[in-house]
Amino acid sequence: MPNHLATETSPYLLQHVDNPVDWHPWGEAALSLARREDKPILLSIGYSACHWCHVMAHESFEDAEVAAVMNELFVNIKVDREERPDLDQIYQSVHNMLTGRAGGWPLTLFLTPDGTPYHAGTYFPKAARFGLPGFPDICIRLAEVYHRQRDAVEKQNASVRTALARTIPASADSQPLEAVPIGQLQAALIESFDSRHGGFGAAPKFPHPTDLAFLLRRAAFDTESRTAALTTLTRMAEGGIYDQLGGGFARYSVDARWEIPHFEKMLYDNGPLLSLYADAWVIARTPLFQRVAEETAAWVMREMQSPEGGYYSSLDADSEGEEGKFTVWDRDEVRALLNAAEWEVAASHWGLNDPPNFENSHWNLKVSAPISDPERALLSSARTKLFKVRAQRIHPGRDDKILTSWNALMIQGMARAARVFGRGDWLASARRALDFIRSTLWRDGRLLATYKDNKAHLNAYLDDYAFLLAALLELMQTEFQVADLDFATQLADVLLAQFEDRARGGFFFTSHDHEALIHRPKPGVDNATPSGNGVAAVALQRLGHLLGEVRYLDAARRTLECYAPQFSAQASGFATMIEALEEALTPPETIILRGPAADLGAWQKTLSSKLLPHVLTLALPNELAGLPPALAKPKSDAVNAWVCQGVNCLPPIASLEALVATVSKQGEVL
Repeated sequence: MPNHLATETSPYLLQHVDNPVDWHPWGEAALSLARREDKPILLSIGYSACHWCHVMAHESFEDAEVAAVMNELFVNIKVDREERPDLDQIYQSVHNMLTGRAGGWPLTLFLTPDGTPYHAGTYFPKAARFGLPGFPDICIRLAEVYHRQRDAVEKQNASVRTALARTIPASADSQPLEAVPIGQLQAALIESFDSRHGGFGAAPKFPHPTDLAFLLRRAAFDTESRTAALTTLTRMAEGGIYDQLGGGFARYSVDARWEIPHFEKMLYDNGPLLSLYADAWVIARTPLFQRVAEETAAWVMREMQSPEGGYYSSLDADSEGEEGKFTVWDRDEVRALLNAAEWEVAASHWGLNDPPNFENSHWNLKVSAPISDPERALLSSARTKLFKVRAQRIHPGRDDKILTSWNALMIQGMARAARVFGRGDWLASARRALDFIRSTLWRDGRLLATYKDNKAHLNAYLDDYAFLLAALLELMQTEFQVADLDFATQLADVLLAQFEDRARGGFFFTSHDHEALIHRPKPGVDNATPSGNGVAAVALQRLGHLLGEVRYLDAARRTLECYAPQFSAQASGFATMIEALEEALTPPETIILRGPAADLGAWQKTLSSKLLPHVLTLALPNELAGLPPALAKPKSDAVNAWVCQGVNCLPPIASLEALVATVSKQGEVL
């Protein structure tokens, strides 16, 4: 019989609908059941593309004997961490507190009926191995702990709740914001930079787009930052973490060389990386960077954009029950598909002449040797043949729910890349996704977090609002529409009304009318995605300067003051917040271009060919109506540019050459 997950929309939860475990979704019904029956809760958090989640499911949750133990002793709750990042943040933090180790997925917790964990772990095998106890054994032991050691459990739970409360940052006595953390972050990244393979630190290696973006902003005046960013982006593009046939990046590399990935592909990685490769191309004009941007955008539109317009969430690491099976190759298979000339080029370029690099029997394609111009046609032909054959394989599972925050990251990446490369099709893709969010996930002046199968639901989180606000600012620079600006101001107003901690500064991850949980996070550190507080501070500052709206500027400053004690003590992990700090200390320039629509394109194209990380540019045709007073510059027969920084504005500039000279003085990356 199906369990209680049958009416859920999450693909991850639906993967478990036929388990013999009596799974419940998170909600008052399950929590009330635990209180009524005085049973502890077994909480399992994961996501559909998670390899070890699948392993634990096959070993334990599909096993009738293990399920019987779970059903007898616990109220069992399954959570999709992508739909409920609020729960995931809370319980990952508690895992760290209880174990002293970083968490991950699957996240396995044992809770008292009030939702407080008294034991935490990640993956547990069915039978004891890897130094881990067997899952049924630990279930039996922890149920006994709950019933027989109640006083000790309650004492520990009180300590956990106290420790969680202490994680909420509060600004110290108001002190002037200082630039010191900017230099500290730069020094920390350069110190941990792997000059041989790119990236930071040892294996496993993650892309860290926020850190790379920070370094690219310094590329104009710091050679070390430029080298670290461009080397990392090059090595990633040449490595097996990048899909050499189909485009797009996997979640991370298990080795230091970017050679063997964890094969799942996440939307939230590829949106920021698309922006980064566009910016890197502007700096270096390397054909590799352009190719990666083109192939990644093509993959997104081909495999990740729904007919309705929104972007899907992820592709699984596994197919046919094996990690990487869809992606890796048998050398003889490749040789048989290509002619002699194609094979010679492909084998050398992709490392097929080297020993197998995946499980001692297969090859994950990577760039092992450069290719000459005369060989490019042969490699292109080989790539086309292999891609066509690979397309006939059984594909990895796709998580086809549409998340507002992750869509915003991809809209921002598509809009930025479209502006750099002049790609109207990428801009159209971004607009389709935005139109979907506005029409389907924006209800009665509030966002919803997720959509699938004609159902949009769940209160949106800080990241949904902040990321979408930032995406709108990027989209307006590529193609300005008054409706986008109106939407941006509505999002900003909800941020201030529903998420801001007015007493201490910063923004809570959940809205003021959200479900009450054991903790209300207010995160400032970048993780796999940028910090919602950092993005909110950057976007509110930019919107505030653009419109002359003091409310937005003040909220951004209160956010920086709230987190200043943290990023001043330890800058690493605060790249997005430090971007906001940079622009608080030196306000971004805004450039308003006004004139005939036919003439604005040349000005936009010239500015887009330069990396101006602290410049916000809007092109407003004469025909545009309904502009707010701050943007309503006079119409003219020729293009004029208004350049402002903070409250200081230059006289109108009527020459494109003069405008380029003006902005170049502010740190353009040549």
